[in-house]
Amino acid sequence: MLDDLRDILADTASAFAEPRTHYCHVEVAALMDQRCVLTGTVLDTTTRDTLLAAFSAVLSVGFPDLTVDASDVRVLRSGDPVRRVVATNLTGLFAQPSFRAEQVSQLCNGALLEQLMAEDRWLFVRQFDGYLGWVYAPYLANPSGTVPTHLVCEPVSPLRSGPNKAAPLVSRVLGGTEVAVAQVEDGWAGIMLAGDHAGWLPLADLRDLDALPQDEDRRRGQIVEDAHRYMGVPYLWGGSSGMGIDCSGLAQLTYQLAGLTLPRDADMQFDAGRPVETPFQPGDLLFFGELGANRRITHVGISLGGWRIIHASRSQNGVYEDDVEAVDHLRKSFVGARSFIGE
Repeated sequence: MLDDLRDILADTASAFAEPRTHYCHVEVAALMDQRCVLTGTVLDTTTRDTLLAAFSAVLSVGFPDLTVDASDVRVLRSGDPVRRVVATNLTGLFAQPSFRAEQVSQLCNGALLEQLMAEDRWLFVRQFDGYLGWVYAPYLANPSGTVPTHLVCEPVSPLRSGPNKAAPLVSRVLGGTEVAVAQVEDGWAGIMLAGDHAGWLPLADLRDLDALPQDEDRRRGQIVEDAHRYMGVPYLWGGSSGMGIDCSGLAQLTYQLAGLTLPRDADMQFDAGRPVETPFQPGDLLFFGELGANRRITHVGISLGGWRIIHASRSQNGVYEDDVEAVDHLRKSFVGARSFIGE
């Protein structure tokens, strides 16, 4: 009977099996006095309540005398949230608490995170868009409360100790990083980064958050222009910066620089976007998938208008342009296009 209950619970919990946005690790611990006792951890109360309702509904048919006791199930998002920010110029987000695990994304300085649990020197965190993963705790700090004013729009911008090119290099700040400008002098912006890193960036490398494009044509043009800034940047699985980037990271980052928010991964972007047909407009996203009946989304490129795209290509090991109709594997694997701009 215990094995039957565990099979039923595992089947019910499969609705929360997506590890990028869900956390649901619950098991049947024991049967005690007609109570099915559950233990484990879930992301939030919605996950717990939905799981319990579905599990109880199934039990009511085959095991009508059983009640479910979930008092030992831990809820990660309960109480006041603990906020952390990235304190290095860049850090990886990993599928497991180890540098040897799969890197699923990267986070720039100042990225705001919700801390969910700790394991050794690692923290399990949730981003503002719900994306989950593990980060190395020493690379994080407590939020300062500083409100960002600008977005770094160059792939890599030099942070110097003074407002001139001759000043010593302090660090490098990556495209997509939000910064607060404290002062401006001779074309340089004085900033303070999370982790108490201070310095000066070229003002031309910054984009005022209050001046991001709002109309459709300007947004499309900005996305294409920014994507070309990343030409030749090496391909990196899970990469999201000018130090290395993957296909969906390029799409997400260039949209961010135009004031738009995309999900992190290509399949998520495909599901979230509005279907569009040819002729594709600049900034539309073209998606590619596995051959055969499944067609699981595995790649995305940014249309430059029509079938010509710019994308982080694994086959070319970097960000380059391609004509979908002229490249055999792209033409055969094309699944569809999506847009997040306009109606």
